[in-house]
Amino acid sequence: MTLEEKIGQTVLFSSGWDVTGPTLNDNYLKYVKEGLCGNIFNAHTVKYNKRLQKIAVEETRLGIPLLFGYDVIHGHKTIFPLSLGEASSWDMTAIEKSARISAIEASASGLNWTFAPMCDISRDPRWGRISEGAGEDVYLAKKIAAARVHGFQGKDLSAPNTIMACVKHFAAYGAPQGGRDYNTVDMSDRVLRETYLPPYKAAIDAGAATVMTSFNELDGVPSSGNHYLLTDILRNEWGFNGFVVTDYTSINEMVDHGIVADEKEAGELAMNAGVDMDMQGSVYLDHLKELIREGKVDEKRVEEAARRVLKMKFYLGLFDDPYRYLDEKREKEMIYNPDHLKASLDVAKKSMVLLQNDGTLPLSGNKKIAIIGPHAKATVNLLGSWRASGGWDFVTSPFDAIKKYNKNLLYAKGCSFNGNDKKGFAEAVSAAKKSDVVLVFLGAPENWSGEAASRTSIELPQIQTDLLKAVRKTGKPIVLVLMNGRPLALEREVKISNSILEAWYPGTEGGFAIADVLFGKYNPSGKLPVTFPRVTGQIPIYYDMKNTGRPYSANSTEQRYVSRYLFTPNTPLFAFGHGLSYSHFTYSNLKLSAQEITKDQKLEVSVQIKNDSKVDGEETVQLYIRDLVGSVTRPVKQLKGFQKVLLKAGETKTINFILSNDDLKFYRKDMSWGSEPGKFNVFVGGASDSVLEESFLLKD
Repeated sequence: MTLEEKIGQTVLFSSGWDVTGPTLNDNYLKYVKEGLCGNIFNAHTVKYNKRLQKIAVEETRLGIPLLFGYDVIHGHKTIFPLSLGEASSWDMTAIEKSARISAIEASASGLNWTFAPMCDISRDPRWGRISEGAGEDVYLAKKIAAARVHGFQGKDLSAPNTIMACVKHFAAYGAPQGGRDYNTVDMSDRVLRETYLPPYKAAIDAGAATVMTSFNELDGVPSSGNHYLLTDILRNEWGFNGFVVTDYTSINEMVDHGIVADEKEAGELAMNAGVDMDMQGSVYLDHLKELIREGKVDEKRVEEAARRVLKMKFYLGLFDDPYRYLDEKREKEMIYNPDHLKASLDVAKKSMVLLQNDGTLPLSGNKKIAIIGPHAKATVNLLGSWRASGGWDFVTSPFDAIKKYNKNLLYAKGCSFNGNDKKGFAEAVSAAKKSDVVLVFLGAPENWSGEAASRTSIELPQIQTDLLKAVRKTGKPIVLVLMNGRPLALEREVKISNSILEAWYPGTEGGFAIADVLFGKYNPSGKLPVTFPRVTGQIPIYYDMKNTGRPYSANSTEQRYVSRYLFTPNTPLFAFGHGLSYSHFTYSNLKLSAQEITKDQKLEVSVQIKNDSKVDGEETVQLYIRDLVGSVTRPVKQLKGFQKVLLKAGETKTINFILSNDDLKFYRKDMSWGSEPGKFNVFVGGASDSVLEESFLLKD
């Protein structure tokens, strides 16, 4: 390979779309023909990608096939619930199946690489991209990261229905100051390693082929030029042997960060830090050859980067058959396959969280129902942000899906998502007065979540709350159905709603999923993967916070000089792990196998759970621990296990967990990884704030 051809393997450019379909910039097409661009993203459909692949294979000197990448985040054509919604299922089998189907459809469209999973822990719902991750907890996020990688990549990357995963955004992109996208991230190495890095590591341990850098800086160095992240940790500590790609133009953006004077210096910093592929920035294409000639970048480093890319093309089987992902017959068979739509419906139902219910839900089929709100006839908004190439022209709205159960419906939009126009209130109130029960569909349009969608307030816009209040005055029971991509502060709404269902953006079959839950065909089982605060001002709020030296206690006589707010409780509105059911579960008889264990022993934890209702239901049993004294302070709770179990009406089961020394380890004062002797509390229950408690002693 010539130097130019080696550099070409480190270059990634985007395809575009016009009114006739996909199209490629003339310059990019020229670069492909000259071997100067070895990878394309945002190009899909077999017909189009086959044309590009044919050029790369048959019209270039070496005939090296192209990689085709795309943001297949929660579905390709068949769209599943957005990632935060999927995380609410706490169902690793369902999440892996969602990724598997996404890969099947994407690969059938000529793709072999997705820019997912997003493994960023986020504890600030002002940040729009919280919608793309697994929430606030390390343990749950690790499980989900691995499940998604397994789903995308399957057991054999060379199979024509698998695609490469890309772990993003490395690292700590989910912790921007102020919750503002792309903003500075600044944290201790302890917090980075204990809270933010583990999900990325879990995805890499699951075999993820590629890693994407993040836009943010960390410890004063942008991630795309951060040797500590990309080489010291990723390569040397974790042994990652795939390739690293930047996010969109993030090498170029290091100039604005102020760490380099120009794009040439940015390319030098990025390549030497460990970035193997430049997404869309053209920095490597424009400057690497000169940087090598000047001795600022070693040609062996460029060879290493090109070799990593070529190795993944080999693992994908592209050198054996460059057209293995380009089968028009398979494309027609797999896109919107009935089994895929069925799976989308299943995951959508599992993702929904019943936040509040006074018995108004489930609905019966013989009541007159008023359906109100800007989401009631939603189609495109069901798909959420990063909907890939999912279409919505055939998607069934919640209003139309509910007709399957009850055709005695009244409809009024009431208001838009934002603004001050209350002209529709009268019609909404009139419909409510004529009904037996009112379903109010509120939330946010899909473009209020995702990238570049940060908010200073996570309350519902006032116009929506005012609509809810106007309907409340009719005295009719209200079921609030929410469609949104982040936690919301609902302190006002809980007081004027009988029941609240968090539906997230549930995907292609989301309208039917909502109807099935509302009418009891499916008993909701979702649990929150992230805390819902009472008000925006509580942010950041998450379940595994530290205790402080002046902890607030409801039983304390001194309430002034403790860590608290003047007029708002410290507690969230809905805690991590919260989620109701049409069943009722009672926990009892929490037992530990020993009161003391050594580091080489395991502790058995058992609890009894009874479904003391008349409805079969699923419950996610959650296990938490607290290390009461450490060489550095420890969180008040940490999730260490969970099991999703089905209990028939009246049934009692004993649920067993095993705790080992690995579950008790943390980064100690000297930054070594290990446990320390002392007392631990064990908590088991149906939410982080609803648990039984026991304790044990860890001895040397």
